[in-house]
Amino acid sequence: MDKVKLNELTGGALQEKFDQALETVVANMQDPNTPWKNRRAITIRLTFEQNEDRDDATVNVSVDTKTAPVKPIATRMAIGMDLETGKVYAEEYGSQIRGQMSFTTSPQVPSELLIDGKVVDTSTGEIKTENVVDFRAAREA
Repeated sequence: MDKVKLNELTGGALQEKFDQALETVVANMQDPNTPWKNRRAITIRLTFEQNEDRDDATVNVSVDTKTAPVKPIATRMAIGMDLETGKVYAEEYGSQIRGQMSFTTSPQVPSELLIDGKVVDTSTGEIKTENVVDFRAAREA
């Protein structure tokens, strides 16, 4: 029997399918979202079906890959029931707990506030006064 060259079988289509499967498997191995330890596989299957006279056969050629699944992405959800409406809720919150206010969504604070009749700088918390003492002038005297 003559040897069959796999790269010539099906007019080179088997080689093409294998090359595509190899690229898929290697890309999956390089994906940081998949577990590194899982085994990957390429299966080349040739299925032979002959006729009753045994002088002709149909050969089906398939190439299958087995890759690692993508790791699931975890999140956190606050769940409960709104006591006012009686409706249940589920809200994703990530690093922020339900009901907390984040700095990015907090209302704009003015640069100055009036507290007890005194002007307060909101960025430093200092009380602003009209009586500025220049200690540099006192040192030079």
